[in-house]
Amino acid sequence: MSGSHTASGGPDFAAGVPVKSIADGGLLQGHVAGEPALLVRRGGEWFAIGATCTHYGAPLIDGLLEGETLHCPWHHACFSVRSGEAVRAPALDPLPRWRIEVRGDSVYAGEKLGRAPALSPLGGAGAPHAIVIVGGGAAGHSAAETLRREGYAGRLTVLSADAAGPVDRPNLSKGLLAGSAAADSIPLRSPAYYREQGIDLVLTARVTAIDAVGRRVTLANGSEYAYDRLLLATGAEPVRLDVPGADLPHVHTLRTFADGLALAESAKLARRAVVVGASFIGLEVAASLRARNVEVDIVAPGKVPMEKVLGREVGAAFRRMHESHGVRFHLGTTPASIDAQAVTLQNGERLAADLVVVGIGVRPALALAEQAGLAIDHGVQVDAYLETSVPGIFAAGDIARWPDAVSGERLRVEHWQVAQQQGATAARNMLGRRQKYASVPFFWTEQYDFSLIYVGHAERFDVAEVAGDLDAHDATITYRAGGVVLAVATIYRDHASLEAELVMSAAAAAAAAE
Repeated sequence: MSGSHTASGGPDFAAGVPVKSIADGGLLQGHVAGEPALLVRRGGEWFAIGATCTHYGAPLIDGLLEGETLHCPWHHACFSVRSGEAVRAPALDPLPRWRIEVRGDSVYAGEKLGRAPALSPLGGAGAPHAIVIVGGGAAGHSAAETLRREGYAGRLTVLSADAAGPVDRPNLSKGLLAGSAAADSIPLRSPAYYREQGIDLVLTARVTAIDAVGRRVTLANGSEYAYDRLLLATGAEPVRLDVPGADLPHVHTLRTFADGLALAESAKLARRAVVVGASFIGLEVAASLRARNVEVDIVAPGKVPMEKVLGREVGAAFRRMHESHGVRFHLGTTPASIDAQAVTLQNGERLAADLVVVGIGVRPALALAEQAGLAIDHGVQVDAYLETSVPGIFAAGDIARWPDAVSGERLRVEHWQVAQQQGATAARNMLGRRQKYASVPFFWTEQYDFSLIYVGHAERFDVAEVAGDLDAHDATITYRAGGVVLAVATIYRDHASLEAELVMSAAAAAAAAE
């Protein structure tokens, strides 16, 4: 017996659907009692799970099923179709799931199931009793959540120098600044969550010293925390503009939640803004300010925006897109000074501005790692398990420089999702699970009605091959060096991006295994 269809689309799985309606490895969109759901068939097994990604609500029917893992089409979060758990960032919460029953020629969804239990903790004499995480950003937060899901029941402390708890940092330059995302949607979790999970989140906690021998960290206020395992996830700090007037109150950088709130408040009253830097953060800020009808000038030293990262052709398309929205570019120059009314450039041009946003890059926060005596080389040196040169101390996120199995080089990548994935891997390894970090780097940008997804990492490339139409927002860009594909960027070709990532992931896993 087949179920009835509703206006929301698809059959009611509670009423049953024919077994033959889904091929092996297939997905069917429908609902259970009005709640959007997917029916998944894998061999002789069936699963009913929620139909929308718990990150930003992407339709998972457009995703890619690989074994028992469902990949989100937008930001490449992954879910287990068996447990519903989010098994890869940026999603944090599991999908709902329902009990399945096959009767005759039909399959039915029954009652909603509870969340799958956490894993059993690893025991033994070496099991940690106290874990300290220094840093409340993407890596630190991901590590804390993963530790609890992995069954760790010991003392868990997160020491964050920020005054706010972990937040959705990518949205600071997008939804929050544009006015499309409310401030209360930016925190990743509520204060109650940390209490319920037994995570001691200590804010405005500035760690000043690490005693690697005595396994103890000291805060500026004299407080001390002992640890069996330590994760350094101190992130990065914005590069400051070193010109007269750079410290004026209408000059902003964007890194913390407080930065985001202050900038969004200033944007409400601003009429003309100068954005210094044509990086992703600068371009996203420009697009968000234009959404508020603020006039925008972008100043950057390069001749083409994002040329080093995306190539000349793609960078030129970014410029055309922004210019079509009224943004003015001033390239090949930098600010010479800032005053209350304007920014004066090195070429003598004077740009009126009642708001200035500086987005000229970040530097890894390495002071603590250096003080602790960790091996440093353009970042904190870690092994394949993200453990530093000092046993028991791990590093993840913007500061970590890890051995990439595919390229044979050490990489340090400042991407949100990379930090989240490294935090999760480090957490498992602090518990002794011995999992190599072999994930493929990923980032995305959203500007106006445009979205680009990038998988892989190409610090240097010989060729940036464009297939499609950049200006029509329908393209795939493949980055190669010596004939080897290092990265693939896509514009509204979500499935192609997922397929490219699977190929790279298989190569990374094989290289790591060797």
